[in-house]
Amino acid sequence: MSAKDYVIAPSILSANFAKLGEEVANVIASGADWIHFDVMDNHYVPNLTIGPLVCEAIRPCTTAPIDVHLMVKPVDRIIPDFVKGGANIITFHPEASHHIDRSLSLIREGGCQAGLVFNPATPLDHMDYVMDKLDVILLMSVNPGFGGQKFIPGTLAKARQARAKLDAYERESGRRIRLEIDGGVNVGNIAEIARAGVDAFVAGSAVYGAGKDSDAHRYDSIIGALRGELAKV
Repeated sequence: MSAKDYVIAPSILSANFAKLGEEVANVIASGADWIHFDVMDNHYVPNLTIGPLVCEAIRPCTTAPIDVHLMVKPVDRIIPDFVKGGANIITFHPEASHHIDRSLSLIREGGCQAGLVFNPATPLDHMDYVMDKLDVILLMSVNPGFGGQKFIPGTLAKARQARAKLDAYERESGRRIRLEIDGGVNVGNIAEIARAGVDAFVAGSAVYGAGKDSDAHRYDSIIGALRGELAKV
């Protein structure tokens, strides 16, 4: 895989919320690919973040894909609101849906790409029966709920396992499913994570915490450093 095929998706959970539109525009101008949007409900996870109105508000600020990660339970009620709010990709946790197949269908019928999210202790088996409805698999490399956590090393073995499943499906179907990771990704470990088969990388504090006033778009240096590491893979 060439460096240009990798996706960098900064999480706005770590952005400056007082100027969110500007933060979104800057990070994309700096070379990021997607905007990662963390939705927490203080029910499925012990934190409360942002909802569909914020998604709708940032939609005019960028043409980049908005990658919505739903950490909410139940998910079906809120999916249409994010479809309407301008999301391009919507992922959810299998534990948060009573009927995974139906939830994935709801996302895809709304014109979005759909995916499942696996917590560190959640087995990958849930994906086996719904591969035809998946566009993305997102592996959590921290326990969901808060930004700034350290990468859980055991996720690398899980990534290799997931990549093997996705590659086998691609050989059978001709359809590629993207493998994304979220949690503790930084310049020091992104290349190792890519070698495990991951091709999309969520980075929150590693990106937004490294902004420089001397950069033309504030985040050029850090996005460039991440790209530089991926070019070594």
